Amino acid sequence: MDYQSTTPVDPRVVGAMLPYFTEQFGNPHSVEHSFGIQAQQAIEVALAGIADVIGVSAGDIVITSGATEANNLALRGSLPTGKKAHLISALTEHQSVLGTLAALKEDGHAITLVTVDGDGLIDPEAVEAAIRPTTRIVSVMAVNSEIGVIQPYADLGQLCRSRDVLFHVDAAQGFGRVPLDVKRNCIDLMSISAHKIYGPKGVGALYVGPAARSRMRAQITGGGQQGGLRAGTMPTPLIIGFGEAARLMKEEETTEVARLAELRTRLWTQLVEQIGGVHLNGSADQRWVGNLNLRFEDVDADSLMLMVPSLALSTGSACTAGTPEPSKVLRALGLSPEQASQSVRIGLGRMTTTDQIDRAVALITDAVGRLRG
Repeated sequence: MDYQSTTPVDPRVVGAMLPYFTEQFGNPHSVEHSFGIQAQQAIEVALAGIADVIGVSAGDIVITSGATEANNLALRGSLPTGKKAHLISALTEHQSVLGTLAALKEDGHAITLVTVDGDGLIDPEAVEAAIRPTTRIVSVMAVNSEIGVIQPYADLGQLCRSRDVLFHVDAAQGFGRVPLDVKRNCIDLMSISAHKIYGPKGVGALYVGPAARSRMRAQITGGGQQGGLRAGTMPTPLIIGFGEAARLMKEEETTEVARLAELRTRLWTQLVEQIGGVHLNGSADQRWVGNLNLRFEDVDADSLMLMVPSLALSTGSACTAGTPEPSKVLRALGLSPEQASQSVRIGLGRMTTTDQIDRAVALITDAVGRLRG
């Protein structure tokens, strides 16, 4: 029940990766012999699979260690040399974006974080009002990692293109789940993570479009791999798994979305029927079907999770776990600290079954009843 934090590696992905740990172990940059050539060719196929999901070519994909590095490369790498710039994002972004922006602010760059409405959605007019002559980039999550809302990235992309501002989308939660045609949506940079789409941990990517490539500077330098944007030997097995995971996401997207919508409806309906005082955090309509962020009145979320140890639930992003403060995302929606502390995130995914949904309902219903009692 926590598929937003990570996903299991699909067995089909594992099968695709295994040969590249042993028999086909060549360095993809050693193209003087067949071992390296085989690895290079396999990587090209994998990159094409990743690129195909968002309607671009393999050469537009830069492999990173994950979405956090991709976010850092997008934000830091797009800044002008020797000049201070202005960057725009939202209060509800992932910590890998907010933390990077905080560091850039310390370096003298100007940062604007726009607010969201009660549904957790960004108003494009607020972003437009924040743009300055020195604005370099606007960075927005496609699908929020805590409350699952889908931001109006198409409108934001068109706005940024009209103002000659780079548009970066953190698509760690949206890649393969919502339509993300970068050309139609005017997206210049996009961060992707493999372990959110049933691929391996430790690998991600940054899409770098034509408008961004001429402005980008590498943050990891060395041998000049990947067009000079990210040095280091490419991890062939991880990239192969990433490519296979991306291919499966695109191939099965339509049927999987319909299945998850049924599961989420089943979960939500049963909880509302069996437990009073249950509230949905974030927009009910502009939302990824695999997410429910729920507030249970008069129930401390941490206590609830302790009472159901067999359920994987969370109170927010895994990257801010252990932070004692209430969720910044929920506070940005207008929830009080007490209300935010009553909220849990439930994530559904490819391996979630109807039986698991019913079991989760029974466990949560029992725990909420005992805590209120």
